[in-house]
Amino acid sequence: DERVVEAIPSIGFVHRGLESLVTKRDFKDYVYIAERICGICSYIHSATYCEGIEMIMGIEIPARAEYLRAIWSEYSRLHSHLLWLGCFADSMGFENLFMNSWRIREQVLDVFEATTGGRVIQGVSKVGGVRRDISPEQFVSMKQGLDTLIPELEELTTVFLEDQTVQSRTRRVGILSRDDAYTLGAAGPMLRGSGVAQDMRMLGYGAYGDLDFKPVVEPGGDCYARCKVRVRELFTSADLIRQAIDQIPGGEIEVQVKGNPDGEYYARAEQPRGEVVHYIKGAGKKNLVRHRVRTPTAANIPALVTTLKGCEMADVPVIVLSIDPCIGCMER
Repeated sequence: DERVVEAIPSIGFVHRGLESLVTKRDFKDYVYIAERICGICSYIHSATYCEGIEMIMGIEIPARAEYLRAIWSEYSRLHSHLLWLGCFADSMGFENLFMNSWRIREQVLDVFEATTGGRVIQGVSKVGGVRRDISPEQFVSMKQGLDTLIPELEELTTVFLEDQTVQSRTRRVGILSRDDAYTLGAAGPMLRGSGVAQDMRMLGYGAYGDLDFKPVVEPGGDCYARCKVRVRELFTSADLIRQAIDQIPGGEIEVQVKGNPDGEYYARAEQPRGEVVHYIKGAGKKNLVRHRVRTPTAANIPALVTTLKGCEMADVPVIVLSIDPCIGCMER
């Protein structure tokens, strides 16, 4: 009737072959391909790939470049979470809330465009640092923009957290226990929404070691808890951006890169959807031997299948959207 007996994922029918291109492209140029793994969380893919190459080659990039990467990463999180909130509202038939979420998201994309030249694909990360700097005047404008953005976010997210319609569609729906979330290898808000305080930014990579940060955790384990994690992370990202702007050091934004990578490294970072792993292996040539990416969407599929089993058919779109699925991340 109206109850799901089993959910079976079908993955790999839109294979793009991105990972195999490392054998055909110079490792410096491959940054642009890594960035196109996903069109939503694109920036962090490129930054994580660059970090992996830099660790293999023993390159220490300037502190200012680390801070710029952190700032753009948090704007990427804002943009992704606002996009998700809109899609989540649409899955419940809340069209006005969908449009309002995406309207506010445009302010974040405007900052990207002003500072990088691109709205969705930025192209500013490079092995050895970043390609563009942000001027003091732009930093002032960005902080003013956050002052405008925060009240709008508060008004928007109040609806997601307090509206009776949203609560009726999300509370006690798609429940994932803390033990199941950990055992099944869930990542990001899917994991933290079940009470597990795991966030790769706690490792202190890049500039995050200098910033005051605590992971957002909710114990509910249902769709509402996962929504609340992302809502709270919006304000955490805004706070991290302010901290980074206030603390950013002066100096260069890149260093010269000589030679080719020879070795292997697992680069880990926190995407908006959860932990992403870039495994990179070089053999002293301009083309890498291997580049393997474990995306958070792939990590969340086992947990998603578990939460779908036994649910009502009407709840399927809401539960699927609660992991923030990215087909681009899955179909590489």
